Amino acid sequence: MGCSVVWGTKLLTEILIVLTTLVLPLVAVAQRPGHVPRIAVLELSSPPSASEPTSWHEAFRHGLRERGWVEGHTIAMEWRWAEGGPERFAALVAEVLRLQVAVLVVPNSRAAMIAKQATSTIPIVVVGGGGLVENGLVASLARPGGNVTGLATLTPQLTLKHLELLKEAVPGVTRVAVLQALSSYSRMWPKMEATARSLGMELQLFEVREPTAFDSAFTAMTQAQADALMVLGDPFFTPYLARIAALAIQHRLPSIGPWRRDAEAGYLMGYGTSVPDHGQRIAAYVDKILKGATPADLPVEQPMKFELVINLKTAQALGLPIPPTILFQANEVIR
Repeated sequence: MGCSVVWGTKLLTEILIVLTTLVLPLVAVAQRPGHVPRIAVLELSSPPSASEPTSWHEAFRHGLRERGWVEGHTIAMEWRWAEGGPERFAALVAEVLRLQVAVLVVPNSRAAMIAKQATSTIPIVVVGGGGLVENGLVASLARPGGNVTGLATLTPQLTLKHLELLKEAVPGVTRVAVLQALSSYSRMWPKMEATARSLGMELQLFEVREPTAFDSAFTAMTQAQADALMVLGDPFFTPYLARIAALAIQHRLPSIGPWRRDAEAGYLMGYGTSVPDHGQRIAAYVDKILKGATPADLPVEQPMKFELVINLKTAQALGLPIPPTILFQANEVIR
C-alpha cells in the first residue's frame, strides 16, 4: 500500500515536471511584447478630460474585451491625439508605424488619406468616413479592395435631418447659422440650402478655424439676426463643445450637433449615430482583421442605430418650450 502511494506520488511529480516544461515556454512566448498585436487609435482632436462627455472609445474597449482582446494582456494599445493639426497627425502615423502596429484606427476620411499616404499595407479602419469612394480610399463600399475599411458616415442625410429637427423643436426659426471648422461641406451646401428653403429657413455660414475665433463668430451670428445654430461635425470642435454650448445660450440660439455628447455638453439637441453601437462595430472590424481578415474583403458599413438627445436644461435657459411631439422621439431627455 505504502509502496503504491510512493510510486503514485513520484508519477504525479514527473507529470507535473513535464507539463511545466511544456507550458512555461508557451507562456513566455505569449508574454513577449512582439507576439501581442498592437493597435493604434489616432485622433485629430485633443485627449478627453474626465469632465468631458463620453466618446466611442469606452464602447470600443468593451467590444474588444467581449471578443477576447484585453488591453495590456492580449493586445497592446497605442492612443495618440493630434490636437486638431493634420501635420501633427501625419507625424503620429509615422511614429506608430515604427512600432509595427497591426491595425490603425483613424477618425475620418481626411485622417485616412493621411494614413494611406504613409502605408498601403497596414490595415486602416475608419471610425466614420464620408466620401470614401470619391476620395479614392476604397474601390467600392462592398469591395474596398485596398487596406482601408470601416464605417461610412451618412453626413448629408444627418445634416438635413438636423434642419428638420430644428424646425420641429423651434417652429419660428427662419435664419439658421451654420458653424463650420476645417472640414469642407461645400458639396453638400446646395442640398442643405434646398432643404432649408423647403422648411421656410435660410442658412448663414460661419467658419471658426482657431479657438480665438469663437466669440467673433457668435457676435457675427447675432448681427446677422440668426435665430438657431447648427454645428457641423468636425474633430476640431470636440474640445470646445461646452464653450460652443455656452455661447449659443448667451446669444439665445437653440443649437444642434451631430452627436449625443453635444447635448450632454449643453447644446439643445444632439442627433447622430449611436455611440455604443459605433464603438462596438469598430471593435468588430479590428477583431476580424486580427483573426486574419483583410480590409480589402471587409465591406464598408453604414450606421444602423441613431439617437436623439434633448437637453431640457438648455431649453429652460433659453425660455423655450419643446413640443411634445419631438420629446416623444427622443432617446434621452436631459433634465
